[in-house]
Amino acid sequence: MTEEVAGGLPNFADSDGTGVAHRIIGTTMPVLEVQLQSGQSVISQGGELSWMSPTIQMTTQTSGAGGSGVLGVLKRAVAGGTIFMSQYTGGSEVGTVAFATKLPGNIMPVKIDAQNEYMVSRHGYLASTDGVTLNIGFQQKLGVGVFSGNGFILQRIAGSGTAWIELSGEIVTYELGAGESMLVHPGHIGLFEAKVALDIQMVKGIKNMFFGAESLFLAKLTGPGKVHLQTMTLPGLAHALQPYIPQSQGTSGGGGLGQLANLGLKLG
Repeated sequence: MTEEVAGGLPNFADSDGTGVAHRIIGTTMPVLEVQLQSGQSVISQGGELSWMSPTIQMTTQTSGAGGSGVLGVLKRAVAGGTIFMSQYTGGSEVGTVAFATKLPGNIMPVKIDAQNEYMVSRHGYLASTDGVTLNIGFQQKLGVGVFSGNGFILQRIAGSGTAWIELSGEIVTYELGAGESMLVHPGHIGLFEAKVALDIQMVKGIKNMFFGAESLFLAKLTGPGKVHLQTMTLPGLAHALQPYIPQSQGTSGGGGLGQLANLGLKLG
């Protein structure tokens, strides 16, 4: 079987020191392909699989990514993860498993250890090697104006290994010095080092409250540490598409497409 893609395929390599050979294909809608030797494995949340070789063995269970027992599973679910985790293990022959992005954007590999833990947007975790843990890192209710009242949730990625993070749109990286701060719309936060301090602030001023709409709340990030921002947000995309989605009479959902847009607003 021969795999082809316009522009050619990069070679499988472990240039990031992940422990497994992998490659990222594409630009606008990239896909992560991991090449697994016999006994090697990676994990992802349930439903993330795009395709895989028939030699890959897939097992699905509630444990994984540091979530074991009822409490561990509930913590992962509250953090925006899934109840079930899937593990993909190489069989007798070399095989590949692939995970595609859900929105136009980028896939970023990050190395995880005791000195390098990260906070990531609740939809940012794509896959990881064994030893990486995924738990709730931050949760705060922000009201209806942001994320349709579902609140602002971040996942904490810790343990040891490599995690692949999905960031929407383009990536803009800032290196914050000690005590240096920046204010960011919560939806644009993609990934930052766990040592960066986070605080949610309300925008002051009656004009901002009435005319600022979704900018009523801002996240204050204070260094030291790196911050990776994403230029696209799911709520922003849903708002942009909503005027072009036909609305059915007598319903607020507008049929399947309308319900999809409303779902996007809620998931942001």
